[in-house]
Amino acid sequence: MKLLFSIFFTLIVTGTIAQNFSGQVTQQNGSPIPSAFIQNLHTGTYTTADFNGSFQISQTSKGDQLKISLIGYKPEIITVKEAQQIIKLTEEAISLAGVNIRRSTDAQSIFADVNIKTNPVNSSQDLLRLVPGLFIGQHAGGGKAEQIFLRGFDIDHGTDLFISIDGLPVNMVSHAHGQGYSDLHFVIPETVEGVEFSKGSYNADQGNFATAGSVSFQTKESIDQSIIKAEYGQFNHRRILGMIDLNPKQKSETEAYLASEYLYSDGPFVSPQNLGRFNVMTKITSRPGQNDKLSFSGSYFKSDWDASGQIPNRAVSSGLISRFGAIDDTEGGNTSRANATLSYDKSLGKGRSWYSKAYYTYYDFELFSNFTFFAINPEAGDQIKQKEYRNLFGAETGFTKETQKVNFNLKAGLRSDLIRDNELSRTQNKNTLLSSIYYGDINETNAFANVNAELKSNGFTLIPGLRFDQFFFSYLNRLETTITTQRDQAFLVSPKLSAVYQTKNNQQIFLKSGFGYHSNDSRAAVQNLNLTTIPRSFGVDAGSIFKISEKILASPTVWYLYLQQEFVYVGDEGIVEPSGKTRRMGADLSMRAELAKNLFFDTDFTYSHAKSIEDPAGQNHIPLAPNFTWTAGLSFLNAKGVSGSLKTRILADRPANEDYSITAEGYWVTDANLNYSFGKINLGVQVQNLFNTAWNETQFATESRLLNEVNAVEEIHFTPGTPFSLRTTLSYSF
Repeated sequence: MKLLFSIFFTLIVTGTIAQNFSGQVTQQNGSPIPSAFIQNLHTGTYTTADFNGSFQISQTSKGDQLKISLIGYKPEIITVKEAQQIIKLTEEAISLAGVNIRRSTDAQSIFADVNIKTNPVNSSQDLLRLVPGLFIGQHAGGGKAEQIFLRGFDIDHGTDLFISIDGLPVNMVSHAHGQGYSDLHFVIPETVEGVEFSKGSYNADQGNFATAGSVSFQTKESIDQSIIKAEYGQFNHRRILGMIDLNPKQKSETEAYLASEYLYSDGPFVSPQNLGRFNVMTKITSRPGQNDKLSFSGSYFKSDWDASGQIPNRAVSSGLISRFGAIDDTEGGNTSRANATLSYDKSLGKGRSWYSKAYYTYYDFELFSNFTFFAINPEAGDQIKQKEYRNLFGAETGFTKETQKVNFNLKAGLRSDLIRDNELSRTQNKNTLLSSIYYGDINETNAFANVNAELKSNGFTLIPGLRFDQFFFSYLNRLETTITTQRDQAFLVSPKLSAVYQTKNNQQIFLKSGFGYHSNDSRAAVQNLNLTTIPRSFGVDAGSIFKISEKILASPTVWYLYLQQEFVYVGDEGIVEPSGKTRRMGADLSMRAELAKNLFFDTDFTYSHAKSIEDPAGQNHIPLAPNFTWTAGLSFLNAKGVSGSLKTRILADRPANEDYSITAEGYWVTDANLNYSFGKINLGVQVQNLFNTAWNETQFATESRLLNEVNAVEEIHFTPGTPFSLRTTLSYSF
């Protein structure tokens, strides 16, 4: 430890005497370009522009040449002529030649950056699919959060993947339906501009749920032009989108826009899902000074739907119902969410910056499900209701200092969830309350602080980090005769350590390690059930990111992840309960290639081996853990106004229960789209499931009883995937 601090001090001193050059990267109209890559072609030193397009690069003198690049812009090479310069970039067609590999633990976000540039998103499902190796499935009428699969995890709805949008957390702690529940349907996909992701838990600012990884979406600060879009398709699918520039045709210190969408769909089911969704969002970004940025965003979302739920194989094979039929079609739900986020960024000069952020969310949720039909109550059925109301408050602030040899980041914050009427009940036909299982109020608060450093020497970067978390849990059980509040608290320290070697040829070799965690539900934490309040994870990644050529990008990775306590979905109660220790290991391979001008290829392979540690061999499979996934796609952009893509994804067979006596069948599905633009008008066609594959989008091994059966039967229960589906779009820009 003394040696580490000595190195740290020496590098700070060295960094303060280095010769530096400062500048700003902007568009031709003067608007700043964040995240541009700046490299000294003589010394090899490099940096990235901050939120205001400003940068400071070390070991740079007059006469040196700098290369400035960013995907979507024409690279520029300038000669340093004075102490500070403004560099203007020109937008151009997307090219991988503008991709540079960052010297950091999140450098693999490049692959998602390429995805979003070459594959514009049209739904919240598309947003999650931007992450290489991430698969999703919907199994409740289109209104419920998607089921997520990543790195050998059935993450359910977010238990082991942290998700945020503009710094606003999406995951819900101690949620009525499951820990970490993450519903992204409140995000209008056309407003998303960028995505950063990391697998594992190797950055000090990664906290709760970031065990398999984390995903951060960023919305646009401004829009180039207003747009109206109409979408119509099979199964009574309709969608209207409007995005209005509130400050058109004039350069100003303030940018603002308003976006709204309405969606309705019946889906392919015999009983229409009646999915209705409304979103509205506004964002205002102001730059009151040369080194300041103030941003506010607000949004409101409301959705309701009906669902046919998961159906048993035997009901379909016997002819009782079709693949798109239902045993209980009274499932469904409704939810709404209102958000407000305020952030302030300040450049302090000399590589120093400071930011602060505060956010608020009001959220409500009600869901009706029936997983076991008549196994528990042969007369009234096994329908359950899950419901809650929530106020979510949060704030954080951080400071960054960058020098030639050391980058230093310090952050602290607080998140508090006030959850009221958190309920799990047994009901009939949505209206009749049969019995209450849980009903109460939850308060959960997480105070945290983290410090992260990048210690640089030649091509090597050592990245130590330390995170501190303090949790406070309380639960007021309203079903008890004597109402009392149960409390618990926990403190956790999570060290991280990574090493990166970066060559001058835009290649990187990395070794990452770190401890992470996912918290337990507050109700379990306060009841002293001999469960770990904050189960830890430990992971290691080793791999490389490199450009095989100017226009081919690749990243192979091998990884290991240990989890102190698994969370398992319990079908008959519709909740997630703690299980035992698990171990996962595997390999990932991602590639992006520019085959010709405007023609792109992408592919992602993942392999994982997931096992429970405490169970005997043969009984230690982790239900629904994917062991092999593969995606591939071709995209072409703006070839005489024509653009389109062909995308395929494969999820292999996997165990549905612990002894692998039941198999969740894999699938191979291909989607396509084609667009033609002329003037301000764009016509588009989207095809889901191009080859009309009969596939199961989600599957569970569940013990259920049909009305005419004597005993319950355990087998696969599934939600069918969408059959061939055609949608057309028409948009007008102004």
